[in-house]
Amino acid sequence: MVCLAEGGHMKAMIRSRSIVAAFTAWLVLMAPMAALAQTQVDLPKNKYKIEDDIRLGNEVSQKVEREFPIVNDREASNYIQNVGDRLVDAIPNEFRHPEFDYRFKIVNASDINAFALPGGPMYVNRGMIEAAKNEGEMAGVMAHEIGHVALRHGTAQATKQSNPLNQILGIGAILGGAILGGSVGAQLGAIFAAGYFLRYSREYERQADILGARILADSGYDPRDLANMFRTINEKSEGGRAPEWLSSHPDPSKRYETINREAELLRVSENPIKLTRQFLSVQQKLRNMPPARTLKEIQENAANSGNTGNQGGSGNAMANGRYSRNVPYPSSRTRIYSSGNWIQFRVPQNWVEFENQSDVWFAPEGAYGNQGITHGALVGVNRTNQRDLSRATQEYVNSILQANSYLRRTTNYSRTYIDGRSAYAVILAGRSPVTGQTEYALIYTTMLRNGELLYVVGVAPQSQSNTYNRSFNNLVRSIQLRD
Repeated sequence: MVCLAEGGHMKAMIRSRSIVAAFTAWLVLMAPMAALAQTQVDLPKNKYKIEDDIRLGNEVSQKVEREFPIVNDREASNYIQNVGDRLVDAIPNEFRHPEFDYRFKIVNASDINAFALPGGPMYVNRGMIEAAKNEGEMAGVMAHEIGHVALRHGTAQATKQSNPLNQILGIGAILGGAILGGSVGAQLGAIFAAGYFLRYSREYERQADILGARILADSGYDPRDLANMFRTINEKSEGGRAPEWLSSHPDPSKRYETINREAELLRVSENPIKLTRQFLSVQQKLRNMPPARTLKEIQENAANSGNTGNQGGSGNAMANGRYSRNVPYPSSRTRIYSSGNWIQFRVPQNWVEFENQSDVWFAPEGAYGNQGITHGALVGVNRTNQRDLSRATQEYVNSILQANSYLRRTTNYSRTYIDGRSAYAVILAGRSPVTGQTEYALIYTTMLRNGELLYVVGVAPQSQSNTYNRSFNNLVRSIQLRD
């Protein structure tokens, strides 16, 4: 009897264990199903190549940074890039585009806005960071914009419009002219007004919300913070009326509910990222700065005074110049130009300077106007993911060639030095659309210690190249770097 009882007990235990094992296996199988329960998002139809997104994003980002003031603070810049990198690392594999260069900058504007361009460039307004109650809210907006980029909504929108992409963007008008020149104010304003990259359909906004929520959850944030940002926008807005993010993000209250429902379908960390020390430090630093203007005020000021939000206002101030056939030769007398405490060099005394956030242009009277410069030089820095000088140089030169189709590289890359550092030099040439003459562009590059590329570009007609080359070479030899 005892043996029979023990055998029955053992069989019961075996059956019980089998049930537990089967239930455990069922849970294991069902766990991924919870993640799969999230609303499905598919890449929209797109007739354009990945390279088109990259090209357009790079071209328009140059214009954005000439027209709008970028916060030039190392701590804030590194912080926003680090948060962006964390989010990009969480993009689902099916929406990854390794060719994209996701880079993040802060616009010194008070609007609670953010926008991204095809291929990766993203701009977060200072007002957005100051208004956010925690890092998750700020990251939520960034994740939403990353969703637009990863889903290629910019070029997909152009595909849906059934218009040639260059026609939609006015790229020909934007890029026409001398080296990296162009009267960009009106064209850039037209891009934002047309909203082909920023005024997406409700379906595209829904897709970006869904993908953004998934990116947030997978990178350690709470997707509900994206929803909370809509509430924050309402609270910060006059009369409780939420400003649309560049007129592209309607119905905050409805989206608050939608995103919260979506968050229930995701695995959210029990201890999501909220108030980080870095967020609080950068937010306080921005709040301690002089009050920022709105984007509208920045543009109105540019139209009225000929200045942009960037230092010196080169974009419109330079556009106010007039081209002349009688451009004076570079003065033999020079003056020292310095930027902060990291670089200084000498330029001819009769060259006028136009400063931007990332570069400074020099040209004599009669050599600058609404299509850039015909004689002179520009010195600046270019953010690059390349750590090799040769590759970084080729990347920069290729960007110039793409933006100025009349130019061709006429020499190989030759090794030289800038302030004792390894450098490269190369010459581009082509028929200038401004002067009608063959134009030379002499380019020097070297790497800064922070990984950015320093470039010096000298521009002159072939007929005057010998005289100008002496000034360019003197400028390069006089460079002193203290980075």
